[in-house]
Amino acid sequence: MGKIIGIDLGTTNSVVSVMEGSATKVLINASGSRLTASVVGFTDKADRMVGQTAKHQQVTNPENTVYSSKRFMGRRHKEVGSEEKIVPYKITGGPDELVKVDVRGKAYTPPAE
Repeated sequence: MGKIIGIDLGTTNSVVSVMEGSATKVLINASGSRLTASVVGFTDKADRMVGQTAKHQQVTNPENTVYSSKRFMGRRHKEVGSEEKIVPYKITGGPDELVKVDVRGKAYTPPAE
């Protein structure tokens, strides 16, 4: 039987664990931490960064650094007017469409499932 992986997606931080037999093991990320910042960053060369590395670019590249996207999951664009105003990245979609985040001309949707 394959391993079972669990992801606790938090608005600020996320944690990933696997089942090893009957025990749960929380994984350590590349930075040596069990917590991973819930941030995705996109560079001008179309590279993607996640976690703390992405969080570091929030100041210098805010429009291409996505965070707190959990607040948009499963919601229609017409429902997120106040939240849209507090993030520096671009939120798109028709009023009755699910929220999309536009980064460098490509639309991403925070998954609802």
